[in-house]
Amino acid sequence: MAAQVNVDTTDDPEKQEAPLVKASYKDIFWSFVLMGWTAFGGPAAHIGIFQKVFVETKRWMSMTVFNELLSLGQCMPGPTSTQVSFAIGVVQKGIPGGLMSGMLFQYPGLLMMSLAGAGAAEILVNPDDWLRGLSAGLSAAGVALVVSAAVGLARGQCKDQVTSALCLLSAVVAYYYQSNWIFPVLIVVGGLTTLYTKRKDDVALPDRKETIHHLGLSKVSGGILIATWLAIWIAVASVVNTTDYAGNQELHWFEAFYRTGSIIFGGGQVVLPLLLKDVVQYEDVCASYVNGACESYVTV
Repeated sequence: MAAQVNVDTTDDPEKQEAPLVKASYKDIFWSFVLMGWTAFGGPAAHIGIFQKVFVETKRWMSMTVFNELLSLGQCMPGPTSTQVSFAIGVVQKGIPGGLMSGMLFQYPGLLMMSLAGAGAAEILVNPDDWLRGLSAGLSAAGVALVVSAAVGLARGQCKDQVTSALCLLSAVVAYYYQSNWIFPVLIVVGGLTTLYTKRKDDVALPDRKETIHHLGLSKVSGGILIATWLAIWIAVASVVNTTDYAGNQELHWFEAFYRTGSIIFGGGQVVLPLLLKDVVQYEDVCASYVNGACESYVTV
């Protein structure tokens, strides 16, 4: 059972929220074990689910702490919801809690995609009518979850003219200008803007009594992990650039996914184009002949 922390989250006694609670390992397990099976819609929808469950319902943390975790996740490579799923467990029970929450949230996708890769490829390529219908329904529900999450996050993050303008500008730029580096650029621009406009704001927790139970690794351990990550990336990239794909396929695949996971920001909409470029081989095939000569080509 979660331990209650008697804190008030607002100075207005008429609008006081429920007290925050500290989660146990049992709470983390039962909260995440089924969530991965029902969290459709991608990172944006996942963040909305996390907010409703862990901030509004279970009260494991305040909205301020949740926004800090979300901002940190957006500044790190990889899908934001993956980062936040680990962070929620970390702030409650340290590294073991983070590994539990993150792995429980990720294992359904890992299991299903592993089974698909092992024997269901033909079903996915030529699905039956019932599977097409199921997929269409899940996709529609996923869109609704994304929209709901976007509205909720916008209300929580955009509380003044500066952040509202940044949100609108970022949405327009990301929609009309698609590039692998557009998300990191928008994050940097937004951070520098608020760093200047809000440099005098009080960034302390609204409730001074709220505490973060665990912070994960120390700065030294974190620095060692970052150095290890960069060393592996440089070493693998150097070997791949000096070897042929035919003679070292496994290492080339490892490098492609390792590189993609290291430079992506935002989620699937960024990951998929990069992986498509690396793992799909295109060939030019003649589409029509005129007098024995190829008149036009198509890429397949």
